[in-house]
Amino acid sequence: MTDEKIVLDAVIEKVISKKAFDVRLRNGHRMVAFILGAVGDVAWGPGVRVRVELSPYDLSKGRVLGQAPEEAET
Repeated sequence: MTDEKIVLDAVIEKVISKKAFDVRLRNGHRMVAFILGAVGDVAWGPGVRVRVELSPYDLSKGRVLGQAPEEAET
């Protein structure tokens, strides 16, 4: 059995609690993402782009890894 994870960029839609957020992926899928431990001193709120990790077995929740890197403007 492999321990594969999916890492994607998302946008925080709503703050549920201090460590839980309703996020939307680029494809429109919405899920709950949680912060585990200290991810940094960031003002987490609606509109913040984050990187989330989710299991291929449960796409309804994930873990916030940190802020998503800024996209290069072309």
